[in-house]
Amino acid sequence: MDLSLYHLVREPKIKLDKNPLILLLHGYGSNEQDLFSFASELPEEYFVVSARAPYDLQYGSYAWYAINFDADENKFSDHEQAKTSRDLIAGFIDELIENYPIDKENITLIGFSQGTILSYAVGLSYPEKVQRIIALSGYLNEEIIKDNFQENDFSNLKMFISHGTVDQVIPVDWAKKAPGILENLGIKTVYKEYPVGHGVAPQNFFDLKNWLESN
Repeated sequence: MDLSLYHLVREPKIKLDKNPLILLLHGYGSNEQDLFSFASELPEEYFVVSARAPYDLQYGSYAWYAINFDADENKFSDHEQAKTSRDLIAGFIDELIENYPIDKENITLIGFSQGTILSYAVGLSYPEKVQRIIALSGYLNEEIIKDNFQENDFSNLKMFISHGTVDQVIPVDWAKKAPGILENLGIKTVYKEYPVGHGVAPQNFFDLKNWLESN
């Protein structure tokens, strides 16, 4: 089936009339295989879909938006590309609901790194499309969220955020800013840290699974 993003699907092992969805969004320079590797560990009633980001970096690497460096090695994110990807993911969720027996009231985004940055942007721009976000090793970038997003209704949105305390790619201090912003918007948020770098520790995976099953 030809949807706007290339993706892998794990069908639910427990079939309902409409099943919940977990949409996996990988990090910069990775691909749809990366997070899909733990699809088999996720709860059996979910459709698990892992999407490939649209920008091809060659050699099996993809990005949701470009990160450029200037002469002084300062990083710049391409915010226009990020907004395009934000809206592409929002549209892709609609396509998945049209093409699979998915419960549109039960959608979870799990992002890693750049995929987390996009998960925040989708959830805060289009909270009617997403009920849960699991934000791994990323940060909240308000510049790529729709204008006046603060006025949206977030009453059905919950978030689980986790970060490694020794992350060299995205400093933990960047991640720490999100819970305050989210709680001000009335979003129920769980924030956890683990003594790891830019990755998902086994304990982190265990905690996010527990959170998913109880929310």
